[in-house]
Amino acid sequence: MIGELTNHLWQSTVFAVAVGFMTIGFRKNRAHVRYWLWLSASFKFLVPFSLLMSMGSRLEWTPATHAIAATPGIALSMVQMSQPFPDALALAPSTRSARDWGGIAVFGLWACGFTAMAVIRARGWRRIQAAVRASAPMNIPGTIPVRSSPGLLEPGVVGLLHPILLLPAGIVERLKPSQLEAVIAHELSHVRRRDNLTSAIHMIVEAIFWFHPLVWWVGARLIEERERACDEAVLRLGSEPHDYAEGILIVCKSYLESPLSCVSGVTGSNLKKRIQAILAGRTGRDLNFAKKLALTVAGIGALGAPILLGVAGAPPKFEAVSIKPCEAFSQRPVPDSPGRLQPGCTTVERLIQQAYGVFANGRANRLSSVTVTDGPAWTRSEFYEIEAKAAGRQSQATMNGPMLEALLEERFKLKIHRETREVPVYRVTRSKGAIPLQPFQGTCVPWDFDNPPRHPAPPSRQCETGHLTSNGLALEAATMTDLCYFFLVTLDRPIFDETGITGRFNFYLELPAADLGFFHRAHGSPARRDPATAPTDPTVISAIKMAVQKLGLNLEPSKGPGEFVAIDHVERPSGS
Repeated sequence: MIGELTNHLWQSTVFAVAVGFMTIGFRKNRAHVRYWLWLSASFKFLVPFSLLMSMGSRLEWTPATHAIAATPGIALSMVQMSQPFPDALALAPSTRSARDWGGIAVFGLWACGFTAMAVIRARGWRRIQAAVRASAPMNIPGTIPVRSSPGLLEPGVVGLLHPILLLPAGIVERLKPSQLEAVIAHELSHVRRRDNLTSAIHMIVEAIFWFHPLVWWVGARLIEERERACDEAVLRLGSEPHDYAEGILIVCKSYLESPLSCVSGVTGSNLKKRIQAILAGRTGRDLNFAKKLALTVAGIGALGAPILLGVAGAPPKFEAVSIKPCEAFSQRPVPDSPGRLQPGCTTVERLIQQAYGVFANGRANRLSSVTVTDGPAWTRSEFYEIEAKAAGRQSQATMNGPMLEALLEERFKLKIHRETREVPVYRVTRSKGAIPLQPFQGTCVPWDFDNPPRHPAPPSRQCETGHLTSNGLALEAATMTDLCYFFLVTLDRPIFDETGITGRFNFYLELPAADLGFFHRAHGSPARRDPATAPTDPTVISAIKMAVQKLGLNLEPSKGPGEFVAIDHVERPSGS
């Protein structure tokens, strides 16, 4: 949640800054153009890009979007650029309780600011309501009702859907007819532009994001441009600039400014700058074709880009899915036929670990260690067999990750949220003064999860081959990730590789044969073990630590961030 809010704030900030630069290019055009640009910056704070991306992800997957997503790195890079602050980085608490209390404190501070804003707005609205109740109808023709108020508030338009023009008592005597006509024309221009409604929307933005200084700066620009737009409208109607300027000055001397920006008056913004523009008769230029085209392209881009991101980031769906109950856990090898998902007979909990952990984001992460919490007991005890066929050729990582996520959400009605907690971990480090590991000499064929090699041509062989001996485990042509994966599937904690060692090596771990019965390997693929087989026997852990020390490494118990997927809602699958 914190990460999503952080992403929304930085995106809205960048959008508002971009709008500011755009208004410079339109500084000689009519004020209403700049007003709508600033208003779009205000609206952006209420419309997260993630919402538009979510809308895009629900659109039908087409060959064109498939081509975008299939281009290496494009879709992933676009999504990462739109979300530079993952939730785990935005809030990485040392403990769950510390994070909870921190979140409560932040929410409490925001609530205090929001409440203060609401109270201030309510007090201003009560003043306006009192003036309306004390007002009396005036015999002035207009498109909206005109009433006279005994207070000292400036002329203003009150109301969002059914506005009325509220004039202070005595204003007819203070202003000449031409001046009064120009002031009323200014207020009627606010009515035609629906300025009260748009100002009320920005007041909501200010109340929600009261802590963001850019929101207040945008609000000041909105008032400046709306008043300038109304001034231009009055001048275009033929009012005498000198009479109009003098009428505004008399109102400023005699009456108080409206306490709410959603009650449009006549004295807002930089008065000196406005008077100078009025006396000069400046009304701004109309947009030429090039600028109209630029605004159109910018608007389409602002709305279309996040939707396209959602379309490109959304995985294709399986065109045929079969879900059947089964009896006991079994894991199938990678199927020969491409575009098919067949994880074997397994539980919903293991499927969640697979989709949201090992293959999250469509990439195989062998050292992922995700714990599933809060789900009903049947997610761990009932077994299901899934057979799914994708449209076209899809990678195993995509099918086991994002596509499986979509399947779980659709057929099991799964809803989850992620958490990060401090948990016991093991850190693999280099021993001081240890003899460097000897690099693997020779050639080998790396494991390809989509096209597993069967019989590499001599003299090549498959990388990361492992076999048990009478007194240990041998890993040939293996990386540190391969070695850490062995620790992950045999121990009960997440593993963090802090050695900085790269390349391939031959590792040999001297372990008693009795301690190796729990270890099952699936030809180097990121398949995971049954959690029930993870050893907690101190003698097994001690034997592994001693074997690691002989390699010049340390397996150190520590504390670190643990990934958790909490189930908010899940149902038994709908029909197969």
